[in-house]
Parts: sequence; C-alpha cells; structure tokens
Amino acid sequence: MQNNISGGAPSILVTGANGFIGKALCAELLRQGQYVRGAMRSVRLPIENLEAVSTGAIDGETDWTKALLGIKVVVHLAARVHLMKDNAVNPLDEMHKVNVEGAWNLARQAAEAGVQRFIFISSIKVNGEGTLLGRPYTAEDQPAPVDSYGISKFEAEDALRQLADETGMEVVIIRPPLVYGPGVKANFYSMMQWLNKGVPLPLRGIHNKRSFVALDNLVDLIVTCIDHPAAANRTFLAGDDEDLSTPELLQRMGAALGKPVKLFPMPISLLKAVAMLLGKRDMAQRLCNSLQVDISKARDLLGWQPPVRVDDALKKTAADFLQKS
Repeated sequence: MQNNISGGAPSILVTGANGFIGKALCAELLRQGQYVRGAMRSVRLPIENLEAVSTGAIDGETDWTKALLGIKVVVHLAARVHLMKDNAVNPLDEMHKVNVEGAWNLARQAAEAGVQRFIFISSIKVNGEGTLLGRPYTAEDQPAPVDSYGISKFEAEDALRQLADETGMEVVIIRPPLVYGPGVKANFYSMMQWLNKGVPLPLRGIHNKRSFVALDNLVDLIVTCIDHPAAANRTFLAGDDEDLSTPELLQRMGAALGKPVKLFPMPISLLKAVAMLLGKRDMAQRLCNSLQVDISKARDLLGWQPPVRVDDALKKTAADFLQKS
C-alpha cells in the first residue's frame, strides 16, 4: 500500500532497522519513495539509501531526541526476544527493561516530539501458546501470555494504550505468529536444514493447524497501518490466511527446496516424551499443537488481504536459504 506521509526529511522511524523484519520494512518503504530513518543499536549493517541512527542499548533511559527529529510515525520493532539459552539471572526483568520500559520510554518521547502514530510490533504470545483446533485467537480475546517474552509484550501493550489515552498519540498494535522469509533463523531455519539434508522426521502422524505469516505479508500489513485511518488505536493479528499442519508445512517446504520429504509416524505421547528427555519440550509443543489466528479484523477494518501466497513465500524463503548454503 502506498501511504501519503510526505515531507523533506525522514518522517517514518523504524527501530530494529537492521533486524529480520526491519530490513525488509525499510527496503519496502524506501522503494515506495518514503522518507525513512532507521534506528539500530549499532550501525554495522547499513541499508542502502537509509538514514541510520545508533541508539545504543534500549531501555527506560535511552535518549531518542535525535532519532525522533521530524518523525510523524514510529514503527517499533526492536525488542529482546526469547532466547533458548538465556544467560540472564532473571529473564523477565531483562525482558521488562527492554520490551516494556524501553517501548514506553520511546513512546513517551515520541508523543512529546509530536509523533502522530506509534506502531508496536507485539507477538501472538500475548494471546497464549496454543489454540484448540478450529478455534483461532482473535484480537479481542483475553490475553494469556505464559513466558517472559509474551508477558513483557502484554505489559508493553497495556502501557502504550494508557499513554495513548493520556497524550492523544495514536497507537497501533500488531501481533504476528511465527514470521518466515528470506533470512529467517531459529527453528524455521533448522527445519530447512533437516529437509535439505533428507533427515527422516517422526512427524507424519501430527494433525494440528498452525498460522504463520510471510515476511512480505507482515511488511504489507505494517505499511497499511502507517496511515490507514481505521488502524488508529486498534490491535490486529497478522497471518497468511492459510493454516498448515506440521506435515503440510514440511511437505510444502520440501517442494520449495526441491527435496523429497521423509516422514514417518510416531505416537504423539512418545514424541513429546523423547523431546522432553532431550530438553526440547517447547519445540515438541510447537510441532504437535495448534496455534491459529483470525485475521478478519484487519480484513474488515483495513481492507487488508495478505498479498503473497504461502507457496510463493516458501519458494522465496527456500531460494534465499539455498543461495546461502
């Protein structure tokens, strides 16, 4: 969507601009001819034609004065994410410093600087860790975060809504599920490695449904929310509008990679027990359980529909993976 923010200086600030989502978002905004400033902890991966500013550590004390100069819209992507091996003494405290205090501090300074709209990229983990099959999360569901990351995002959302009420600055919240696309890391990358090597996987008997969102689809939703009047002070769930079981995802990712997929059945209870013994309980839960999201609110209020089909997004992700392998 082409937005109509204009001016002679950067008017859109993207935090976490050199991250997985941030780079794609900045590239799309620049392609549209928008004025963009990218904030990052250290300017070590500059994006072509992007004005970059270094923020250092993001917490309740970060000074955003320089970054916010001339800005009308902030897209806040920077966050402390869930780490499989988190060395912090108290992960919740560390998450709170960055994800809650850091977000509130930026939003407060943004409101004082005259920013009109603050777009906060949250997480579906605010809703919870899983759904019953065929009963997707909605944006109006009662939040039920479980881990430190989800709790911190929920607390940040609450603080931002209060700030919006106090200052009049518009706040838009977007909760994506797992995001995949060129450059994806973590479990999705590991899955591509397994498939590319032809590793047999005991996942054929899983009958779940999970929602995902392609990077290009999430970027399109964010861009839509930059100036759409109906987005003001709303919360949206992001997704591809096509849910896949774990075996379906593996088969279609294998096709994108050009690799045959070797799946064999294993009782779910045994699979989870083995995963627990290996310290992979969370991974087994994600592979076996359902997590579906309902994106109808974005469709109804914004007229938004994911522009990229799942198979096309998987092919783009696979092509990038194979090129870098």
